[in-house]
Amino acid sequence: MYKIESAARLADRVYEYWIHAPQVARHARAGQFLIVRLHEKGERIPLTISAVRGDAVRVVFMTVGKTTEELATLQAGESIMDVAGPLGRPSEIDNYGTCCVVGGGVGIASTPLIAAELKSAGNHVIGIIGARNAELLILEDEMREICDELYITTDDGSKGVHGFASDVLKRLLGERTIDRVWIIGPAIMMKVTSAVTVPAGVKTYVSLNPIMVDGTGMCGSCRVTVGGETKFACVDGPEFDAHQVDFDNLMQRQRVYMVQEKIALERFAEHRCHCGEGGEQHE
Repeated sequence: MYKIESAARLADRVYEYWIHAPQVARHARAGQFLIVRLHEKGERIPLTISAVRGDAVRVVFMTVGKTTEELATLQAGESIMDVAGPLGRPSEIDNYGTCCVVGGGVGIASTPLIAAELKSAGNHVIGIIGARNAELLILEDEMREICDELYITTDDGSKGVHGFASDVLKRLLGERTIDRVWIIGPAIMMKVTSAVTVPAGVKTYVSLNPIMVDGTGMCGSCRVTVGGETKFACVDGPEFDAHQVDFDNLMQRQRVYMVQEKIALERFAEHRCHCGEGGEQHE
């Protein structure tokens, strides 16, 4: 069992959990993820490793389905049955020069660890984080402390630049030389933002989030098309060359089980209602 050291709500439907998992914390690197199973009858879900502190790892997630809704009901002091990791290939960190790390929505959760490792490797690190509005921005103070420069964007203009992360990245590419770019967020955001770096010929990485089951390359459910070839996000990624990713195929596969996911969520809500459970409480 893996104890939850702390649990907090960062934004609407977005939660931050610190989980005591020494075997993960000792080996975790930027870009990697873990898989959790809440209990014997629970499904396995992948969550990006957002930070490491001693023997604990941080995960940040949005409640979008049955399992994340159930996870969000757990309190500090309670435990998760299984935590497997670290999984996936780490980010390709080196001293490149000037690097830009872009996070959109809950994808911002992946940016601090990548930015910190790039900074430690001697790079000048630019951060760009964006959300639909100011209330949905997360980890801003943490990213501001890590990065040499930080730019904020909101779709509605409620904070920072009124627009998208791609707008700021495009402007920066026109002003200076950027040697590497990392982009993490919703698939459509990664598709649009990575297209901005194509004319400049800048090596760009994206972290893909297809449907995943075992996380070890055995089931094949996380297959993605990269450079015309089939890859497994769990063992070949989750980071890939953005300019080689078939984003349309990725988004199509992400929608395969939407009906089943909706039914599972509705059944979980009914169960909670019948059990008389109230709202969540977090530290």
